[in-house]
Amino acid sequence: MFTIMLFIVLLIAVLIKILVFALKAAWGISKILLTVVLLPVIMIAMALTGFISIAIAALLIIGVISIIAGVIA
Repeated sequence: MFTIMLFIVLLIAVLIKILVFALKAAWGISKILLTVVLLPVIMIAMALTGFISIAIAALLIIGVISIIAGVIA
């Protein structure tokens, strides 16, 4: 009986660790996908549809944030 309870407790602990790792990996992949693929597509679409002033403002804000994050890290 003790062996089964120990097995269940350790199995739940392993499953929780795997779930946390999967969430961290998914968050990292989504950040890469957003910044490398989606952001340039959105900026190009904004420039092509006439929202160039908004696109330039967004790029300026993103650039400043990137520079600050690069200096801090």
